[in-house]
Amino acid sequence: MAYKGSKGWYIQQLKEAGIKRHPIELRKLESYKTYIVRNLYHDLIEKEKSE
Repeated sequence: MAYKGSKGWYIQQLKEAGIKRHPIELRKLESYKTYIVRNLYHDLIEKEKSE
């Protein structure tokens, strides 16, 4: 169980949505820093929720 807002939580949420790799660079999410994973989450997941 990861704390909400931690890197592990963001990765967990992205994997539940079916995103296992970065959409452009195709590297595993775990290899990125927290701010990149957080921005990816907000770009992909939060935009889908608002639409």
